[in-house]
Amino acid sequence: MKNVFLGCLVGVVIAIGFMSFVGMENSSEGVEARFEFYEVNPRNQNLKFYWKDEQKVNYKSFQNLKADLQKKKENLVFAMNAGMYLKGLSPQGLFIEKGVLVKDVNRQKNNYGNFYMEPNGIFYLTTSGVPVVCQTKDFKNSPEVKYATQSGPMLLIDGKLHSRFILGSSNVHVRNGVGVLPNGNVLFAISKEPINFYDFATFFKNKGCNNALYLDGFVSRMYLPEKGWNALDKSSFGVIIGVVE
Repeated sequence: MKNVFLGCLVGVVIAIGFMSFVGMENSSEGVEARFEFYEVNPRNQNLKFYWKDEQKVNYKSFQNLKADLQKKKENLVFAMNAGMYLKGLSPQGLFIEKGVLVKDVNRQKNNYGNFYMEPNGIFYLTTSGVPVVCQTKDFKNSPEVKYATQSGPMLLIDGKLHSRFILGSSNVHVRNGVGVLPNGNVLFAISKEPINFYDFATFFKNKGCNNALYLDGFVSRMYLPEKGWNALDKSSFGVIIGVVE
């Protein structure tokens, strides 16, 4: 009888421990632990998009960008790869830098790859520091657009997950993206582990974003030394988003 009692007691302890673990994993703290994220107030912080230096040479890496900024007495405090790019490191879609249209909107349809998973979208910043994530079809260029990058797919559309995302999908990669928070700040995030689109989009939704855009996967990197993210390797990127002081 004593052995039966002890067996039952051990079973109860294990069950309680498992339920506590599951509860932690499903809690907001448990979910957020799968990501690293950085909030930017573009009205007070210096948020910029970079592609080539003054000699028209691609920056390619955070290390090259950081070194170039240091020559100008500027300090790179955050960086992330922006929208998808082609083999020659040119933007796959729209790119606007300091109000100059470098590459026009890519409106191709029914093509292969995540970029063309409709709707795709555009993340842009106005001259007054207002960040916007919108569907490509809704974007209208104007002198007010200071920076812009195009990628796809949209993660969130008016508060709803992209219709093609599947709960429990086995299509997982390290992914990075961007959304706009209710307070008007920008939320950049990267997964710490391979993750599917559904879970990645859900993270932005839980943070309060109404619209969010997938930037890239597999090649995703973030530089955020204040949190121990020092991705200064020789990765080759197209456009880089950075915050400088």
